[in-house]
Amino acid sequence: MPVACRARAGTPDARSSGMHYESMDIIAWLIVGLVAGVLASLVMGGFGLLADIVVGIVGAFVGGWLFRYAGWHAPFTGLAGTIFIAFIGSLILLALLRLFRGARRY
Repeated sequence: MPVACRARAGTPDARSSGMHYESMDIIAWLIVGLVAGVLASLVMGGFGLLADIVVGIVGAFVGGWLFRYAGWHAPFTGLAGTIFIAFIGSLILLALLRLFRGARRY
């Protein structure tokens, strides 16, 4: 990129472009969480749309940690791989939630 076109750190152009990427990251997390949470809830039963999104987002962290710890890789690249890892993590999280939720009922 030519020097004249680059935004310098601290300029309004640099700040506004960074905010655009941050909002897109949040939207991407919500979409991944929604898809993974809904898919996992279809397999194991869910708690409602908003809770399924939260389960999907937390499941993405669980799945990412598990795959990284075990040295595994997603069978797909890009968004599909991210959704797959989040789906696996969501299934694990839902199984744990069901286990603890079932243990409290007497």
